[in-house]
Amino acid sequence: MENASLTNVLLDDEPRRLRAKDRLYVICQSGGWLFFLGLQVFLILAFPSKEHAVPSDTLYSFGLVLEMIMLGWLITHFTRPWVARWGWKTLGWRALFPRILAVSAIQSLVWSVAGYGYPYGIVGLPWTGHVSLGLAFTFSVLNGLILLCGWWCVYFFYHLFDRFNRLQIEQLRLATHVKEAELRALKSQVNPHFIFNALNSLRALIEEDPRRARQAVTQLANLLRYSLQSGQLETVPFEDELRVVNDYLALEQVRHEERLRLRLDVAPETLQLPIPPLLLQTLVENAVKYGISMRPEGGEIAIIARREHGSLRLQVTNPGVLASAPARVRPPGESTGLGLANAAHRLRLLFGDRASLQLRVGLPGHVVAEAIIPLPAASA
Repeated sequence: MENASLTNVLLDDEPRRLRAKDRLYVICQSGGWLFFLGLQVFLILAFPSKEHAVPSDTLYSFGLVLEMIMLGWLITHFTRPWVARWGWKTLGWRALFPRILAVSAIQSLVWSVAGYGYPYGIVGLPWTGHVSLGLAFTFSVLNGLILLCGWWCVYFFYHLFDRFNRLQIEQLRLATHVKEAELRALKSQVNPHFIFNALNSLRALIEEDPRRARQAVTQLANLLRYSLQSGQLETVPFEDELRVVNDYLALEQVRHEERLRLRLDVAPETLQLPIPPLLLQTLVENAVKYGISMRPEGGEIAIIARREHGSLRLQVTNPGVLASAPARVRPPGESTGLGLANAAHRLRLLFGDRASLQLRVGLPGHVVAEAIIPLPAASA
């Protein structure tokens, strides 16, 4: 629980984290360019040229260096939002490298044009360098390209490191929530009420139908074993989940008898597709608890599975009314939706926004729980 609290603090305090990142950027950006300015001033003072023998010429050089540093600071700072908008922060180094070269070349060209164009083109100051203005401009572009490439490499290295840390925290949070979801599902399956009902049904079957009683004991053992073993897995084949759900429904049919009817409409190609363990079990248990047990006449539970558009579409249908309906038309004890909300949250942690779980109205007097599970590239 302490690890879960720590990950929640690290991830949920997003405003504070962003403020810290902004402060770090301002410190590094300003400190880096001030260091570069200091280095240029040191070189001018330590290695004066003949043109800088006069103090006014030295001050003039200081002014040009200061102008170039300010231009570099502004160019890099105002390019940063565009890079974020283009989504470069999420790219790997192989995709980033040519982009870094391209943006650095453009920045260096703009930097040199502005740095040389204003004093020598617009103001009309005389050029007093050892080499021609064109050659000096070319050297400036090349030097700027190297400098800006280094700037962008440091910038993206930080974001790559930050993304790696965030990924580790997300994985820790995923593992925590998966374990919590599995423990909630396990607690729901082996809670004393369920065990009490199952054992009472078995006691009655021992005298009436010993063969069926032995079969029910095996089904209960399969259900409990699967609940324990699935805690180590992120996904299981849909066929395995369907098999344990059949065992669960067989145990419930011992108690509900003909009041509980099952209809399977499962496409064969879906049987080997991966799904989170205990997801179908949660949907079916919710259907039995709030769709069958609440009605003296019982009803039919339908499990429908289709492979569509690179996803597994899973539907569990049961008689009932949505919990959002007015209380006067909703049966007492209707579902609060907590179990489905937990399942939906787990789906989002595993598959992101591509996955979904919703409860909606189906045919008149029926409710449909529908889960969309994206398939891996190899399965899609």
